[in-house]
Amino acid sequence: MDLEPPVAPADPQSGAQAIPPSKGSRANLVLIGYRGTGKSTVGKRLARELRRYLISTDAEVVRRAKLSIPEIVKEFGWDYFRDLESDVCRHFAAQDGLIIDTGGGAILRADNVKALRRTGTLVWLTATVETITRRIGGDTQRPSLTGTKSFTDEIRDVLTERIPKYQAAAHHVVATDDISTGQVAERIKQLLRESAG
Repeated sequence: MDLEPPVAPADPQSGAQAIPPSKGSRANLVLIGYRGTGKSTVGKRLARELRRYLISTDAEVVRRAKLSIPEIVKEFGWDYFRDLESDVCRHFAAQDGLIIDTGGGAILRADNVKALRRTGTLVWLTATVETITRRIGGDTQRPSLTGTKSFTDEIRDVLTERIPKYQAAAHHVVATDDISTGQVAERIKQLLRESAG
């Protein structure tokens, strides 16, 4: 399993403090949201700052299948990919103290959400269609979700379909438009502190 090792604890004199998740100090922190909203980048930052392992459900699916996501979908279809994703979500939800960067469609299956919420705090990272288009316009590692629409229309339509599911799954929401990765990470840590208090 490809885990990013935790960074050595900061010097206590530096003023850095560990921020507990809302459900206990070893609860998982689960980042949800559409692709291009910053889950991977923010997850890496939080893993360093909170000294936790970072898990990508997409990377774990690729590792297990020994195929890229486009290859999985082309050869076996989206349902097969979602089955693999569900297995990965259940596996990591059974652990604790992780930061889990989920694929954008992980929330499509209620069982995934139930498993992830049982042991974690879910933070929904959002961005506008324009921001997402700008961020992922050159991404060739994800196949089309619809196969028939323009890139921007697909993002708009898929977001419209998924927003209620993200809303229902999330404990917290953080908009990532026009702010830095560090600012997003700080906002998440603030939300976790407030929830723990």
